Amino acid sequence: MARVAVLGTGIMGGPMARNLLRAGHDVTVWNRTTERAEPLGAEGATVAATPVDAVREAEIVLTMLADARAVDAAVVESGSLDAIPRDALWIQSSTIGVAATDRLADSAGERGITFVDAPVLGSKKPAEDGQLFVLASGPEDAHSRCEPIFEAISRGHVWLGEAGLGTRLKLVVNGWILCTIENLAETFVLAQTLGVDPRRFLEAISGGAMDMPYAHVKGEGMLNRDFSASFPLVHARKDAALILEAAADLELPVMRATLEQFNRAFELGHGDEDMSAVYYASAAGAGARS
Repeated sequence: MARVAVLGTGIMGGPMARNLLRAGHDVTVWNRTTERAEPLGAEGATVAATPVDAVREAEIVLTMLADARAVDAAVVESGSLDAIPRDALWIQSSTIGVAATDRLADSAGERGITFVDAPVLGSKKPAEDGQLFVLASGPEDAHSRCEPIFEAISRGHVWLGEAGLGTRLKLVVNGWILCTIENLAETFVLAQTLGVDPRRFLEAISGGAMDMPYAHVKGEGMLNRDFSASFPLVHARKDAALILEAAADLELPVMRATLEQFNRAFELGHGDEDMSAVYYASAAGAGARS
């Protein structure tokens, strides 16, 4: 069992820390808003007042924060990177994009800290159930040290090679997910505009080659106007921008249109709701009932 410092105990980091505790690891947690970390203290974690306090005796540091800015603030600007023991492993699981991942990997390497790029697939419920899937990349000799951590938080993992490949694959997968969500929202609004109950669409594809479980999961939320955040729209918007940034000059018209719709839903006040609330962007454009 390892001494693990978890920086970030929000929708994803909190359940991940809880599953590490359940697996028997010695867990210290830190969150920018301390109140969000305190419930983990009642379950056996040590709640640190600062990120430096959290990492100074850690064997493994796991970051699960909102974006690159938050990771920079918690690890670099706070001085935590200098406080992490030189034989420790830094597992960076936040989705922060290619440029930030490469920069942080370089910063860690300059200080002799082993950096593992390990974003995850899954949202709130898989995180709570320990059923995430980890897209890990880093030095091969770090793989065995990561495995007990991955076993506690996930249903499995893939080891892709040098650090940075995990983030690149995460952006590829997220691009597919985000465009799928936007497509589903448009499909529902089209159905409503044509006088068709969107439930009939889900029935029509059910069990066939066109079906996908994700359509039913997110579709039910849209049908019931239940946009409780499993993955907040504000983060989906951030990820869409990271995908286009990484794509550089590559033309991705569907991805660009998807980002525009996430921006529109955000401007309509749905940023803290689930990403499926992108439905409101299409509904507003069609004049559909919301």
